[in-house]
Amino acid sequence: MWRVWKLYDPLRAMVVQGVFLFGLAAMIHLILLSTVRFNWMDGLSQAEYKASAAKVAAPK
Repeated sequence: MWRVWKLYDPLRAMVVQGVFLFGLAAMIHLILLSTVRFNWMDGLSQAEYKASAAKVAAPK
């Protein structure tokens, strides 16, 4: 394992990993915020969502 760390700088590897994980987390949150069901900031309230889902699922 020590040979791997001789090839890569540990500080740079940890910084790159942190930037990648932060970018991944931001992307997941933005994807969820773009949906109606999982938008916790601007979406429907839970009661409104369940009522609309029940109305759509009800047979005509």
